[in-house]
Amino acid sequence: NRSMPVALNIEPVPVLTDWPARKRWTRAECDRFEALGGFDRQRYELIEGELINKMGKNQPHVLMLAALGEWFNRHFPGRVMTEAPVEVALADVSINEPEPDLLLLHGRRTALGGQRPSPQDVALLIEVADSTRAFDTTVKAKLYARAGVMDYWVVDVKANRVVVFREPREGNYTSVIGYDANETITLLSAPDQPFRLSDVPL
Repeated sequence: NRSMPVALNIEPVPVLTDWPARKRWTRAECDRFEALGGFDRQRYELIEGELINKMGKNQPHVLMLAALGEWFNRHFPGRVMTEAPVEVALADVSINEPEPDLLLLHGRRTALGGQRPSPQDVALLIEVADSTRAFDTTVKAKLYARAGVMDYWVVDVKANRVVVFREPREGNYTSVIGYDANETITLLSAPDQPFRLSDVPL
């Protein structure tokens, strides 16, 4: 029997109220700290005022991101960026500076003129999730929905499937569909280019 895409209900991450007080960061503070050599070549992204360590990626994550990069660069040359900062909604800018794993742009990278892409420049945004699935499908999904990113995918490495978030409305995605590896996903910006996770050789 052929499996079919399944609509998903993503459970919110519980709020932990008994944690000790933590330092919340702004983009301006991070920029000053980095200029002083404070991060010492460590890589972080700023999400909701928290510094998220991007150095702990394991081998399945690395391999999947490399394979996705090859597939998208082959089909959309000059339009792909990996692990590059993207702008968010104006209300979120001061405490958020996400670096999604892969961006597909509407136009060529050179058209950005050295500027980071805005949500309007983004045709597709992808996060590769292994240990970060809950974070990517809740906190980051809301951040990208508020920014108006129309097509957001979470590639779930462990489950070997893609969770597709679309139709952002009032800070949430109203369409969340799970696709198994052999199921075809139609890109919103390129309906003539089918994507199957099984076509991405690791």
